[in-house]
Amino acid sequence: MDSLSDALKAISVSTELIDEELSPHLDTLLAALLEKKEGVAGQVAASGILPTLAGALRKNGPLTATAALVVAEVARDASVRERCIEAGLVTALLPMLNSSDQDLLLHTGRAIGRICFENSAQQDLLVQKGVIPRLVTIMDQHPENDPLVNVCLLALCNLADMDSAREALAEVGVAEALTAQLRRAPDAERRHIILEVLGSLGESDVLKLQFVDSGVPQALSEMIRGLQGGSDPHDLCSIKIASNLIVSLLLGDESMQKCFGEGTGTVYQDVLSWLKSPNAQLQLSGALAIANFARNDSNCVRMLELGVVSHILDLLERHVIDGDVSVQHAGLSALRNLAIPATNKVRMLEDGVARRIRNLLQSDMPPVQFKLLGTLRMMVDGQEDAATVLGKDEVLLARVIEWCEARDHAGVRGEANRLLAALIRHSRAPEVINAVTEADGVRHLIAMATSEHVIMQNEALVALAIASAIDIESMQEPFREADLLPMLQKMLDDPVGAVEVKFSAIGLICSLANSGLLKEQMEALNLKESLSKLSGHSNSKLASQADTVLAVISGTS
Repeated sequence: MDSLSDALKAISVSTELIDEELSPHLDTLLAALLEKKEGVAGQVAASGILPTLAGALRKNGPLTATAALVVAEVARDASVRERCIEAGLVTALLPMLNSSDQDLLLHTGRAIGRICFENSAQQDLLVQKGVIPRLVTIMDQHPENDPLVNVCLLALCNLADMDSAREALAEVGVAEALTAQLRRAPDAERRHIILEVLGSLGESDVLKLQFVDSGVPQALSEMIRGLQGGSDPHDLCSIKIASNLIVSLLLGDESMQKCFGEGTGTVYQDVLSWLKSPNAQLQLSGALAIANFARNDSNCVRMLELGVVSHILDLLERHVIDGDVSVQHAGLSALRNLAIPATNKVRMLEDGVARRIRNLLQSDMPPVQFKLLGTLRMMVDGQEDAATVLGKDEVLLARVIEWCEARDHAGVRGEANRLLAALIRHSRAPEVINAVTEADGVRHLIAMATSEHVIMQNEALVALAIASAIDIESMQEPFREADLLPMLQKMLDDPVGAVEVKFSAIGLICSLANSGLLKEQMEALNLKESLSKLSGHSNSKLASQADTVLAVISGTS
């Protein structure tokens, strides 16, 4: 420590930066720092020599590389970084990034990175001073200098969350540099740095598209292919991050379409293989990716032609009992998206989807139950045959009725009720109405009609109106027991009730008027008065509907 003190004293009293005089003292100082003894960096900062080091850097002479290395070692200590900034070391170091000397670039990059770590003001200054294009250029010029590339990647990692940095990176072709480095990454540490940078930058729509154009998804797929089958925790971590990244890149419509390539794209083909993988993370990412690809009708139709549904069903069946909830949820999301085009609904039913999906009714997991119900509801939307087949399925109905009573899970309860209503609305089949009645489902539809959600109220009221019009005899007793008519009258009289709910309620009353028993109850409630008030409603469609039904229950038409 005596030699360190002597060196610091000698440097601090130097009035001129004479290289021959400073050189041995800098060497002594560097040797002490490299020993990494506690307090050395603080002693250096306290000695007042930091401005001298900044001067040595600006002189850009024989001692520049040593001075940069000294600063890099001093800046390891977080407690002295602010004093490094005050001494002007960052501004003195920045021009060094234009050097062709790879060692100087390495020391300079490390020094700047350490001084500016977690300092947003300094990082913003770096971006303003043009450090972004220089970092990318260094990686392009020296792609095989691993320590130097690491420094550049770490710097990009620290800057990648800044909007200004992303804008700058979008202009300098960072995607190509990152893709090249990903393909030659020598170890897990390098892979993780690159993946972290890609993850941060991938939140930008502009960069997301650049990544796809530069082959980032393909490089990620290749990396996953090379790591599959192993058990190394670092490799498994890389697989997880990379597959999540691909799913994220598919969130952009244009980037997703390029990866799909009409179903022949390398990324799409790899995603399909993930569905069969023993790796649960890849199964999850594969299902999520398929759901992302299925965001437009043409992709959905094409994927169905290519047989994707059987792959998803195979995956779901592997997870029915004690399976991965996330995988099941993602698989059902993919199926639901695929079932949106009307042509696909028919094809999926012909392919036995409804039959195979029934196996999932065994699931006790609310997220899976919720997504399963939504998928089935999408399957029967506008599909009379599908709604009839499912609506007559006693096992399915029993489970749906059970979920209609899921007190601890409002989402499951709501979706179960909506499916029940959909089976009647889309089938309009007497046998389905009878099956729902036998399963004690009518009371759930009546309860659904009082939901706080207008769309659910309407769906329930329409289903009840259809059921009443087809089979009023089996409906009238459950309606009477549930006090349906007083409930409907309350809807009509509600001064702030939604117009569409009132309209659907009047439609149901019209169907109920076919029952002598219920018509008597209408008279007792003086339902005509409620309808009369609506005949003058500002909504002409609602007013006309009220007049029509008023005439029906008055017996004048």
